Amino acid sequence: MSTDDRLEKQRIADELEEPAREANRLARKLGLDPFDVNYWVVDYDEMNELIAYGGFQSRYPHWRWGMGYDRQRKQRQFLGGKAFEIVNNDDPSNAFLQESNALADQKAVITHVEAHADFFKNNEWFRLFGTSPDAAAMLERHGETVAEYMEDPDISREAVEEWIDHVLCLEDNIDQHRTFTTAEGWTEDGEMPEDLAENLDELDLSEEVRKQVFSEEWLDAMADDGDGPTFPAEPEKDILAFLRAHGKAYDDDAEKATDYEEWQREILEMLRKEAYYFAPQKMTKVMNEGWASYWESKMMAGERFAAADEFVSYADHMAQVLGSPGLNPYKLGLELWQYIENRRNRREVVEHLLRVEGVTWRNFADTVDLDAVLESLEPDPLVADPVTHLDSLDPEDPRIDADALAAARAGDIDAETYPWKLLTYEGLAERHYSLVRPQSRGFLKRISQEELERTSRYLFDTDRYTTVEEAVEAVDRAAGWDRMREVRESHNDVTFLDEFLTDEFVDDNDYFTYEYTHTTRDFRVTSTDAEDVKKKLMLQFTNFGKPTIAVHDGNYRNRNELLLAHHYNGVGLELTEAKQTLERVFELWGRPVALKTIVKEIDEHDIEVARRRDREPKPTERGRLIRFDGESFEAEELDDEEIADIRATEVDYNTKPDEWL
Repeated sequence: MSTDDRLEKQRIADELEEPAREANRLARKLGLDPFDVNYWVVDYDEMNELIAYGGFQSRYPHWRWGMGYDRQRKQRQFLGGKAFEIVNNDDPSNAFLQESNALADQKAVITHVEAHADFFKNNEWFRLFGTSPDAAAMLERHGETVAEYMEDPDISREAVEEWIDHVLCLEDNIDQHRTFTTAEGWTEDGEMPEDLAENLDELDLSEEVRKQVFSEEWLDAMADDGDGPTFPAEPEKDILAFLRAHGKAYDDDAEKATDYEEWQREILEMLRKEAYYFAPQKMTKVMNEGWASYWESKMMAGERFAAADEFVSYADHMAQVLGSPGLNPYKLGLELWQYIENRRNRREVVEHLLRVEGVTWRNFADTVDLDAVLESLEPDPLVADPVTHLDSLDPEDPRIDADALAAARAGDIDAETYPWKLLTYEGLAERHYSLVRPQSRGFLKRISQEELERTSRYLFDTDRYTTVEEAVEAVDRAAGWDRMREVRESHNDVTFLDEFLTDEFVDDNDYFTYEYTHTTRDFRVTSTDAEDVKKKLMLQFTNFGKPTIAVHDGNYRNRNELLLAHHYNGVGLELTEAKQTLERVFELWGRPVALKTIVKEIDEHDIEVARRRDREPKPTERGRLIRFDGESFEAEELDDEEIADIRATEVDYNTKPDEWL
């Protein structure tokens, strides 16, 4: 980069103070309540490093970060990818802007970040980790601790890195729906104490001592087919916590399990804590990115945060983000938030219209002129263009910010550049009312008779209106935004999709499912039904899109072996990867490990018959146990009774394309 170019980039960076300040003020006017945000301007290499580090400047030393950095650099070099922003969940949040980006891009990033900071602060799933995460300091401490262990002459760096590798293969095997607690002293009700987990056959105890030490029920259970009472008493999803409490390290030299070294125990717990910190971001990817895209669009386009000479560039980049192929969380999230806004605004209007004398759900279409209703819902010119009507604005109007109006009339604020300063939340809600936008004008008319009847059934017989005009005048224009904030507060991606991915949304946005079909030997569209689309999408987000694995027994078959179970949802495991993971788990348990799962099998003859009949073959589901003893694998078939507790019941995602595995 030439000196002139560098100075130009620095000049642009210096211009960001005002946009950052005003974006925060606008976000708060729109009803958002973000964490304070520190903005940092970084160069190209620093941005690549931050992306590789997961949005933080300091992490523990490990080869994964270098691999991530190299991947990011090559992606941008050869595939034309461009980094716009990175922001972390912290109080205050920290956001990083790449100095080489144009001012239009920087403004877009800032507005996007303010919405992310609001989501971080107000979504309850982030609060499971604590109200003030102090993440940067936590991750820096972890990095320093790992570095100290690597520099310890009594501990080899290779051993530390290998231990981290073992733990990271299970980083998503936590219970992300449970409030984070440290694993120190971790126990569960009904869990077998660790000293009782030892094999009784290895204890040289007399029958009299056995009866004194162990209850009769416990001894009877131990004698039942050689199996003792399982611990934990219920399947445990937090595999890392279970290993922290009961695991041992396998000593290759001694060829046996040994207690964890202190550094092993501490690193396992640190990585577990980091997994809990990052879990909410994985659980709310669609919601969070859609939320940020929605409010970015409102600020950049709706409130002209992008200047006239910047708008085309902004619109082009926004279109690229929303037009990215594959499952695009920005696009899906944005469309769902817009749908939630429109649906709540429509319900608000319909509820008022159904209170008009003579209007019922049965005669609604014949008695209400919805075109006239939409015209009445157009924003008042006073809020649509407050600067032009500056002298006509009434400071007593609840839509007008009286203090800002006085300042604008005195020339103390730039209302021409920031007209939103003249309006309150109510005024901005009217100014941006969703049902009158060109792309949404058909939404009110699309209401079904079924929804009209359902809305009418739950109406309280109050606030009756004599005319349609009177009813429309009473409509709360902020109802959609208020509902969006309620949803933002309580949902994660799974519940978000489950509640709002309706038939109407799927039809309106042309979503469909596709699968690999054996009859045609390629991928084909299989359904446009909302329930099918929902199942496929929820599969991507349940348990971070990973198979759900839980600890079922820490003393399997009374041999101190660990039994893991795959909670099967109709989608089989990739067995090669499952075996590689079991090898890692063995190092963390120190003794043989086993995994029970369900596999789908399709006979080649059945495929040929089905192909001739132009229909899909029906696979056979069989239970299978895979066991690793530290040297070799063995597999055995399980009968239906042994897999009854892991078989899909209400939820069955059927099959999916191979690349989804």
